[in-house]
Amino acid sequence: MLRHIPPGINGQRINLRSYSGEDGVALWQAIEESRGHLAAWQDWVNRINSWQDAELTVRKVQSDWILRTRLAWIIRLQDQFLGHIQLEHIVWETPSFGIGYWLCRSAEGRGYVTEAAKLLCQLAFETLGAQRLHIECDARNQRSASVARRLGFKQEAVLRNERRDSSGKLQNTLQFAMVPEDYQFARAKW
Repeated sequence: MLRHIPPGINGQRINLRSYSGEDGVALWQAIEESRGHLAAWQDWVNRINSWQDAELTVRKVQSDWILRTRLAWIIRLQDQFLGHIQLEHIVWETPSFGIGYWLCRSAEGRGYVTEAAKLLCQLAFETLGAQRLHIECDARNQRSASVARRLGFKQEAVLRNERRDSSGKLQNTLQFAMVPEDYQFARAKW
């Protein structure tokens, strides 16, 4: 709880910034721009139907940050809201973290999520002492799976019928993981 987590992290092209009280409208606009695209992979999209829902989401993200149960940042290019990335499924005793992310449709294909995930890998292993970092995605989402593979995560499992998509249909989940030895090897190649 008392561990310092940097609210801002700078990359080569992008920066990550933790959420503030003024981010509800920007979050809403990003979701609206990409709603159809995000809904294929993210069931939470259907629960954010107004800027007020987005504002409540921002407040929840802020409270999770304080409690250290989820650590979320906005992915930004200068001041432009590109997407969201977070450390989730946190087990401080191990320590172990999941990485979750989404990007506005207009920002896809430029390597922004890969760069943001690299920054969180560095934070998790070098600052937070991670012993395990994992990424899970819908098995149909090859773009998301490509991020994990590009970074050097190893596929550990295909979890069958593990999740429902936004239409309620059962889907498989791909599970990727990285441990400190994998990180050292991958980082040398980045």
